Amino acid sequence: MKIEFYGLVKQFDDDRVILKSIDFCDDIHTLAIIGPSGGGKSTLLRIIGGLILPTAGEIYVDGEKVSADENELQKYRKNIGYVFQQGGLFRHMTAIENITVPLIKVHGYSKEQAEERAGELLGRFGLLEEGHKRPAALSGGQQQRVAIARAIAAKPKMLLLDEPTSALDPEYTTEVLDIIHELKQQGIDFIIVTHEMGFARHACDKVAFLCDGQLMEYGESSRLFNQPETEQFRTFLGKLLEWNV
Repeated sequence: MKIEFYGLVKQFDDDRVILKSIDFCDDIHTLAIIGPSGGGKSTLLRIIGGLILPTAGEIYVDGEKVSADENELQKYRKNIGYVFQQGGLFRHMTAIENITVPLIKVHGYSKEQAEERAGELLGRFGLLEEGHKRPAALSGGQQQRVAIARAIAAKPKMLLLDEPTSALDPEYTTEVLDIIHELKQQGIDFIIVTHEMGFARHACDKVAFLCDGQLMEYGESSRLFNQPETEQFRTFLGKLLEWNV
């Protein structure tokens, strides 16, 4: 999927400028967006997903401008799968209902088609026995696997993941990252905001380093981690590695 930004700015009502005139153009297959907290990572992902609008600038996906019109945005969002940090599931619905209801209500699947697709995904992610449980009865890792299943159920053009492991214990973090890596091997394109540097380095083709609302570095993950060019990126990596054994 080709993504382009031109002069992308996001300022909130309290005059905080989160993104500062970002320009970008590339074909994306697997991209990790990394950087310190407050740098604009999640905001940028939400703009790409059509969940919020930029204050200024334009965004194009596969050559088509992302419109500010709500009706057009609804059509656009149907082609994007989104996984939130936590709490993204409907709490009053079972795991299988979290997958089938959007397929029926948003994407026009029949009940039989939706249940077949949900069963296929729950089976693939090792969740068939949990299909009739509500989120409160699932572990954190299971909840995020259901969220990923829901996000890819309608076969979107792109999967966006906003720190999907941020609230998970290490064992569940590995569980979820393994699922995302499997999706890459199956040819699903994704953009992930993550603090898991090992995953960003080894499982993602490209990395974007955002700091203070600016795109400081971008390129192949192996090059960026081996040869950081900016002092900001070197400092960021140094802090992360300080307590590693």
